[in-house]
Amino acid sequence: MMKAIIKKPIITEKATAASETMNRYTFEVNKAANKLEIKNAVEKMYGVKVTEVRTMVYGGGKSSVKYTNRGIVEQPSNPTKKAVVTVAEGETIDLFNNF
Repeated sequence: MMKAIIKKPIITEKATAASETMNRYTFEVNKAANKLEIKNAVEKMYGVKVTEVRTMVYGGGKSSVKYTNRGIVEQPSNPTKKAVVTVAEGETIDLFNNF
């Protein structure tokens, strides 16, 4: 069984401004989820009509360096996937009272 598609909402200054002006909400999602699954999960969870979903994957590059007895070891950072969801005009998602 697939894990939960929506992990958590991302509440930053930029994401909050986008939600107030453009009806766009940002979520951290499962890396294996596609846009259609994200759209259906948001519509089911919040009861809104989703018009657009944009996704992006962050991280995964070599960033963490450890100094061990075998020398310097680089470890990849954990990649995360973020989805920016646009809801229909006139609808809103209350991120602060749903969780």
